[in-house]
Amino acid sequence: MAADDRLTDTAGSGDELARRLRDVYRRVAAARLSPEEKERFTRRFVVICDLAKHDLDHARVRLDAFLADLEAEIDTPGRRNIAECD
Repeated sequence: MAADDRLTDTAGSGDELARRLRDVYRRVAAARLSPEEKERFTRRFVVICDLAKHDLDHARVRLDAFLADLEAEIDTPGRRNIAECD
């Protein structure tokens, strides 16, 4: 029962990471990426989720790097995002 009482610090830190992982999952799912890019980001995300089962601190670091890469990919204009000009 002690694991479910939410009184330990480790439960709180795990909950925060779980919320961040859920939010990142939604962002990847909603991102307008090519199928290949989406698959690449999805695979990286799954690795981070698996890592979170064993090492929360390392998973946080990897998630921060993942978010930076995702933001750069989404915010960087590509040919698919540029309107055709005359």
